[in-house]
Amino acid sequence: MPDNGAPVINYGLVGVYIADSKICKVDGTAGRLYYRGYSIDLLAKNSSYEEVCYLILYGHLPTNEELDSFKKKLIDARPLPDMVIDVIEEFAKKQDPMDTLRSAVSALSAYDNKMDDRTESANLDRGVNLISKMASIVATIGRYRRGGGYVQPDSSLSHAENLLYMMNGTKPSQKDAKLLDLMLILHAEHSSNASTFSTLVAGSTLADLYSAVTSGIAALKGPLHGGADEAALKMMKTIGDPDNTETYIDEALKGKNKIMGFGHRVYKTYDPRAMIIKNDLMSLQENESQEVKTLTAIALRAEKMMIDRLGKTHGIWPNIDFFAGPIYVSMGMSIEMFTPIFAASRIVGWCAHMIEYWKDNRIFRPLEYYSGPLDLQYVPVGERK
Repeated sequence: MPDNGAPVINYGLVGVYIADSKICKVDGTAGRLYYRGYSIDLLAKNSSYEEVCYLILYGHLPTNEELDSFKKKLIDARPLPDMVIDVIEEFAKKQDPMDTLRSAVSALSAYDNKMDDRTESANLDRGVNLISKMASIVATIGRYRRGGGYVQPDSSLSHAENLLYMMNGTKPSQKDAKLLDLMLILHAEHSSNASTFSTLVAGSTLADLYSAVTSGIAALKGPLHGGADEAALKMMKTIGDPDNTETYIDEALKGKNKIMGFGHRVYKTYDPRAMIIKNDLMSLQENESQEVKTLTAIALRAEKMMIDRLGKTHGIWPNIDFFAGPIYVSMGMSIEMFTPIFAASRIVGWCAHMIEYWKDNRIFRPLEYYSGPLDLQYVPVGERK
C-alpha cells in the first residue's frame, strides 16, 4: 500500500486471477492457445466446431458415438420458438443485431420447463440448447435484416453449414462452410476475457444460465471486445486503396489513434489465431473477389508496417480481429453480423466457464477505493445556492 494509505488499484483487473480453470490456457508470451490442453493449431487443422464444443463442455474429445449423440442434440435444438422469431422480426431492422440477440436469448428461458433444476447435468443440457439456438438466432437476425423470412433448419447440414443456410436461404459452398467452421473454432473460447468474466459475475449471484449468457452478450458488443473485427474492417475500407495504407497508419500513429486489430491485453507476440486466419486468407486469394483482394492487400501492408514500428519494440502484434473481416467478407457476410457470429461461437466458452465456476461458487464482490469527501453537512433544498 502506498504511503498515502491508498491501495494499489489494478485497473481493468490487470494481473488479477479470478478463478482456477481447466478449460483454456492462453500463453501470451509464447503466443500459444490451448483448449482443454489441445493446441489451437491442432484443433483448427483436424477438428470441427461440434467436436470442439464437446471438448470444451465435457473436458475430453468425444468418441464417434459421443460425437454422433452430441450432434443429434444440437440438430434437435435448432428450431426456434415462434415468440423468439417474433422478437427477431420486430427488432432486427430497428436496432443493432447484438441488441436483438440479447433480447432473443433472454426469451429462451420462457421455454425451459426445468428452470428449478440447477444440477450440472441440467445446465450442460441448457448449454447444448444455447449453442444450437444461438446459431439459429444469429442466422435469423441476419436473414431478417436482409428482408427475408425465417428459414427452417436443415438436419442434414453441419452446425456451420446450417447457420449459413438459415441466414442466406441457400446451402453454402464447401469453402464458405469450412471457413465459418474454422472461425467458430477459433472464437469458441479464450479464458477470462471481458464477456466471459461478465458471464461469471452475473452467474456468481446464482442467476440462471440464460441471464449469465445475456450478460456475456452485452459485454461482447463493445468495440474493444467483440466489435473489434468490425472496427478493423471499417478502417480497411476507409483506407480504400492499398497504396494509401502507409500514409493512413503513419498519420494515425502520429495522432496516437488506436489501430484496430492490433495489440492484446494478454498476447505480447503474434496471436496464434490471427496467424491461422492469415494463412487461410492467403490461400483463398486466387478465386476471391476484387474487394477481398484489396482488403487483403491493405491488411498485409498494415501488418508489415505495424510489426516494423511496434511489434518487436512494444509487443503490439496483429490479433484475431485484424484478419477476421476479410474472411467474413469472402463469405458474403455483412459487417454488422461479425460480432453476432462471434457470440454464436463463444457461447460454448461462456457456458463451460459458468458451469465450472458453479462447482465452487463465490459471488464476486471486489473492493473499490473511495477517494471523495466525507461528513458533508446537509443543507435543506431551499437554502442551497
